[in-house]
Amino acid sequence: MRERPQSQDLLNWYDAHARDMPWRVGPAARASGMRPDPYRVWLSEIMLQQTTVAAVKPYFERFTARWPTVSDLAGAEDADVMGEWAGLGYYARARNLLKCARTVRDQHNGVFPNTVGALLKLPGVGPYTAAAVSAIAFDRPETVVDGNVERVMSRLFSVETPLPAAKPTLTAHAQALTPGTRPGDYAQAVMDLGATICTPRNPACGICVWRDPCQARADGRTAEFPKKTPKVAKPIRLGVAYIARRDDGAFLLETRPDKGLLGGMLGWPGTEWGDAPPEVDPPIEALWHDLGAEVRHTFTHFHLRLSLKVAKVAGDATPSKGRFVPRDAFRPSNLPTVMRKAYDLASKTLDAD
Repeated sequence: MRERPQSQDLLNWYDAHARDMPWRVGPAARASGMRPDPYRVWLSEIMLQQTTVAAVKPYFERFTARWPTVSDLAGAEDADVMGEWAGLGYYARARNLLKCARTVRDQHNGVFPNTVGALLKLPGVGPYTAAAVSAIAFDRPETVVDGNVERVMSRLFSVETPLPAAKPTLTAHAQALTPGTRPGDYAQAVMDLGATICTPRNPACGICVWRDPCQARADGRTAEFPKKTPKVAKPIRLGVAYIARRDDGAFLLETRPDKGLLGGMLGWPGTEWGDAPPEVDPPIEALWHDLGAEVRHTFTHFHLRLSLKVAKVAGDATPSKGRFVPRDAFRPSNLPTVMRKAYDLASKTLDAD
């Protein structure tokens, strides 16, 4: 494979400017012989999907402190993992995280495979994650393309086709630049370039290592790239959450079905989320009080407006769905963000009564 000078220029820049990440083995340490832990690389890549580095760092540190190896994670209780994941969003990732860890433990003797083909057979591992783990953890010359890389390539080559249709073209450009030497460092370098220099707004072109070959900079058009197809407006869905607290402080909660939004997560019993105002469907007989407030939360494909009803119930009350969780076993931090928003609003009223 013939190396392009731009690739070596980027690696030189990365040697001096690599970001310090808790899951990363930096270029100096890597040059001295230290190798990344595939488990930590895989875990970070799953967490970073649709999520910022700043948001991921504390979750990653908690996970790896509690479950330092993939076998440790594989042996964890589902509820514990879902609880630690709460607030990070995109909860299917957490379910697949456990499935993948158990597959690695049971079918690969606790050792991650190193090729894209084998990695793609693991639950929850798609083309991007497979390429990232193979390149970063095992230094294989795979092409790693995330949003940062797409932006860099679109500007470097002035790709006029809008996303998502431009993905194959951008991937081809990225592949042509991927070197055969230090591909793991290179994959992280180009992502760092997009995250810190070739940013969505106000890119720092003057100090960019690729400023000279960049076609968009030469044309004075960096702000135009990457071109994107206009987004369709998100619909609004409506629902009701019922928050009941027993005399002894226990809360009525339910574990949501494994499939669907917030699958496997702890939450408040409630109605379906739909386009029309929902039918009344309380999970327990009680004097329900309409809180007069709603939780607003945005998911990938829609905006949710969740009305809240609260009630205090007797110790012998029997719910039609859900279960009472004792006060000392209930951790609001184990709730997904939308359910925690509801708790924060309702607890003020319940505590005031």
